[in-house]
Amino acid sequence: MKLQGQIVDIKNKRIFKGEIIISEGKIKSIEEKEHDINQYILPGFIDAHIHIESSMLVPTEFAKIAVNHGTVATVSDPHEIANVLGIEGVNFMIENGKQTPFKFNFGAPSCVPATSFESAGAVIDSEGIKQLMANPDIKYLAEMMNYPGVLFDDEEVLKKLEWAKHYNKPIDGHAPGVVGDDITKYINAGISTDHECFTYEEGLEKLQKGMKILIREGSAAKNFEALIDLLPEHYENMMFCSDDKHPDDLIINHINKLCARAVAKDIDIFKVLQAACINPVKHYNLDVGLLQKGDDADCIVVEDLKDFKVIQTYINGELVSDHGNSKLQSIAFKNLNNFNTTKKQVSDFRIDSESASESASAKKQIRVIEALEGQLVTNELIEEATIENGNLVSNTENDILKMTVVNRYNNDEPALAFIKNFGLKEGAIASSVGHDSHNIIAVGVNDEMICKAVNLIIENKGGICAVNTSEEKIVPLPVAGIMSDQDGETIGKAYAELDKMAKQLGSKLNAPYMTLSFMALLVIPSLKLSDKGLFNGKDFKFTDLILTQE
Repeated sequence: MKLQGQIVDIKNKRIFKGEIIISEGKIKSIEEKEHDINQYILPGFIDAHIHIESSMLVPTEFAKIAVNHGTVATVSDPHEIANVLGIEGVNFMIENGKQTPFKFNFGAPSCVPATSFESAGAVIDSEGIKQLMANPDIKYLAEMMNYPGVLFDDEEVLKKLEWAKHYNKPIDGHAPGVVGDDITKYINAGISTDHECFTYEEGLEKLQKGMKILIREGSAAKNFEALIDLLPEHYENMMFCSDDKHPDDLIINHINKLCARAVAKDIDIFKVLQAACINPVKHYNLDVGLLQKGDDADCIVVEDLKDFKVIQTYINGELVSDHGNSKLQSIAFKNLNNFNTTKKQVSDFRIDSESASESASAKKQIRVIEALEGQLVTNELIEEATIENGNLVSNTENDILKMTVVNRYNNDEPALAFIKNFGLKEGAIASSVGHDSHNIIAVGVNDEMICKAVNLIIENKGGICAVNTSEEKIVPLPVAGIMSDQDGETIGKAYAELDKMAKQLGSKLNAPYMTLSFMALLVIPSLKLSDKGLFNGKDFKFTDLILTQE
């Protein structure tokens, strides 16, 4: 097979008219040659850190969409399914991914459960990490979220790190806001990357201390603008990633969009493509071609080096996407899940006020989670509680809504709190995609609506939904309660409709379900809710909803 166009030689920082000969999946030759074909050929894009599960698609369905954007490989942390099903879930992702030519590179989830402050469906201890690290299909130790465990020399954490070193596999980091002596110790433990930087200064310090920094732009967490100015000077030590990418978002764009945004800022094209195509291969030792003689023919053809509109995508010389039409096929698979709670009562979502017997003028102050647009971090607010009939309730006028996290693995009482910035004026939204343990998380205007939404998730053994008094809509997620068994286009459209309904209910967030999913993510400060209670991520301990009166 022959490809002609403007060949982008990233290594030597040059672009030339040429011809590529591909045979048996490999690049046999690259030669300069005059022609009139005005298209560009370059290595395929790589998402350097993503949880495939966040797309709500199994790997084979994720691949069908991703190749349309020129993505040929991912560095994928199966942390989400591992928290539901353990090593069995990791193996499911590996085996499903092998059914397609797309190059998935899975890591061993280092934090299952992510913390001891929430209920998960499985445990992967240091012996489990040893087993995974010995597997050649496991390329690295995935993000070490338990940075306190690293800093305080937790024995089990250190054993996990040692097994990665024993097998000479990279260790990914996760250290939002960790700087100074703490980040120095974290790096010295052998941790080599971080995708959680949310300020320029944080990213710069970590780069200067030897870390590789990933610029993350997902469906909820968006750090591109904060970090992109680091790229011109530090391009050899930076990569692009999504971390979490919802299905409707994935249909629109992927790493190609980040390249376009970077070039629009007048950043040198070769530096941009070094981060997007080359650095992940070098850092993780991936079996992905870099458009060199003898390499696997993993390459893309784009219209220009401005918008990066993809004409064709090749993996191992196979045409997998042609003018936006994926050539990959859906693959049948055996479903698996872990959903063991039963339906709830409205009374389960009541928060009795200690001041119920006091006068109507008595005031109570409560801690409120402040969700932030485009961020995983939250703030802690102190607000006046709204009390009706001795029950702490939502205050839609001030956008302070009741929320819950319900244990999906056992029948326990729901944990309850309040959150600001979801903006709902009616109804409720809920999801069984609740990082990291994937319990049920819901936000609503009253207890009845919250109960209705939670029970809809339970009835379907997983999904995301929106409800009001007259309507209910759900996207079922029967695969581990976090992924669909449908094709990407179907789930993408269904998700978009659900997102639309959430916004019709009043949500003002760009990605309400993605933001919702992170409100139980305890390893990101500052205030979150687990199925066991309200959690202070800065002090790493539970805290009271109602403030003690002095």
